[in-house]
Amino acid sequence: MPEKNTKKINLPSSVTVKKFGELLGLPINIVITELMKNGILASINEKIDFETASIIAQDLGFEVSEEILEASGEMTLEKLNELLKKEHDSGDHLRSRPPVVTILGHVDHGKTTLLDAIRKSNVAGKESGGITQHISAYQVKKKGKLITFVDTPGHEAFSAMRERGVSLADIAVLVVAADDGVRPQTSEVIEYLLAKKIPTVVAINKIDKVGVNVQKVKQELADKGILLEEWGGDVLSSKISAKQNIGIDGLLENILLTAEVEDYKANYSREPIGIVLESNLDPQKGPVATILVKTGTLKEGQDIIAGSTIGRVRRIEDFRGQRITEAGPSTPVNIIGLQSTPNSNDILQSVVERSGGKSKLNSSKFKNSLEQESFSAQKIMKTIADEKIKKLNIILKSDVQGSLEAIQQILAEIKSEEVAIEYISVGVGNITESDVRLASSSNATIYGFSVDATSVAKRMAESAEVEIKNYSIIYELIDNIKEKLTDLLPPVIERTDFGKLTILAIFKNGKEDMIVGGKIVSGKLVNNSLLEVFRADKSIGKGKMGNLQENKVDVDECQTGKECGITFIGKTKIKTGDTILCYQEEVKKNIL
Repeated sequence: MPEKNTKKINLPSSVTVKKFGELLGLPINIVITELMKNGILASINEKIDFETASIIAQDLGFEVSEEILEASGEMTLEKLNELLKKEHDSGDHLRSRPPVVTILGHVDHGKTTLLDAIRKSNVAGKESGGITQHISAYQVKKKGKLITFVDTPGHEAFSAMRERGVSLADIAVLVVAADDGVRPQTSEVIEYLLAKKIPTVVAINKIDKVGVNVQKVKQELADKGILLEEWGGDVLSSKISAKQNIGIDGLLENILLTAEVEDYKANYSREPIGIVLESNLDPQKGPVATILVKTGTLKEGQDIIAGSTIGRVRRIEDFRGQRITEAGPSTPVNIIGLQSTPNSNDILQSVVERSGGKSKLNSSKFKNSLEQESFSAQKIMKTIADEKIKKLNIILKSDVQGSLEAIQQILAEIKSEEVAIEYISVGVGNITESDVRLASSSNATIYGFSVDATSVAKRMAESAEVEIKNYSIIYELIDNIKEKLTDLLPPVIERTDFGKLTILAIFKNGKEDMIVGGKIVSGKLVNNSLLEVFRADKSIGKGKMGNLQENKVDVDECQTGKECGITFIGKTKIKTGDTILCYQEEVKKNIL
């Protein structure tokens, strides 16, 4: 143990163990030893939160303060929308910007195939199971003008991600298959578009199929409140075949016509504000966030806040992965330089003021609202008060924040009073040694979606007998969790009553068996069945039939009105006048 010192140190909201050791000026083995003394098992490349780092630093004799950013307050989506409206209404320093477009529609209606046609790339082939499972963004050029597309999942399981995509868009392209018409997810999207008054362009897809009825589709749209221009409404439409690349140019022209009418503008010269679409933890690059710049210009070297994380823009990449130095309004980019992965829908802002080379955050409200997403062995995402409920402990890791959101959204729909999921930990990035340690101590299963386990983590899991299950299709992951929850449910016992016997005589009265005779008053008696004894209509005990005889001959069944003798196996003492109910029980697996 080194000598205690009184050196002052500023620590960020989260820091890797390696960087922590460098800030303390201490060998990494001492830092890891101190962490272990406090019950924290973290490798040198894993992050610990400020609270954990602060405790360790103070134990080592340091005076700790938190290095945080300066901001006038927490920006929300609602505040951002108000700001953008005021900016547009002011007319100051405004220039035209590309429209932001999202393509929406029911699963299998060709939304992703349309994106393929627009981008001239095979997106669907890269998506596991053929379902778009992430949000992505990119730009195309038509007649010298840029159009920004934000892609959202079409499947019902991703309604939260889909709604986020709609809320980001200036224009929505509603894809409806000509051979299938308006479906449940289409109706859901239409309701949202009408409620939010979002300009819409309809793309009637699959017109190359034989026997399609485009007029029927238009009627269904009209019934839902989408009145096309040719029917006297104001919604432009295009008949397309995404697969055959028919009508794509016309669709893009309709988007540009709609954008021209709406006249989208922004202030390029102000400080940037953007929205986090996705984030992931890249093994080489670290935290990577996909940002849609809403106003201002984002530049390399700027200090930024994105939700609860901070950083400096070290690199900006366009949607093709090419490095650029700045990005203006309506531009989708990947940025590198944040300390941790932000959440989808977090607002990105630049830090305007700096003091003494260190960023400070004056807003205590914002500071207190920061939610640390870094490693913490004590962090439980969800607690269940009722101890009678059987719990399935899981650790959930995903490639991007949006996937975590979608998985938890689907799992939240599982309703049961007997079993429940307890999230021991959730996070973005590959499965690490810390996850395995945490799973081992909490008897949890580790579920990974589109992530890998490190080689060390795999070896540790085998040694500790921790189950790691990796999936690339969300529904396969969900099905496995449902199966495990079902296994926790108590079995269902189904009882089938056969018939009743009124006891007329007692032939043998043993310690744990009796031979009795009587008359079947209803149904039938079945050999080797279960028996329940009633006296004055009250159950007094249960047993099993050891043998069934009719006219002193062994039989398998005996019907109503017949007299028979039975061997009753059980401790209940039967008397003449009692009624015996003959039944069977079948144990079946319970379902959620």
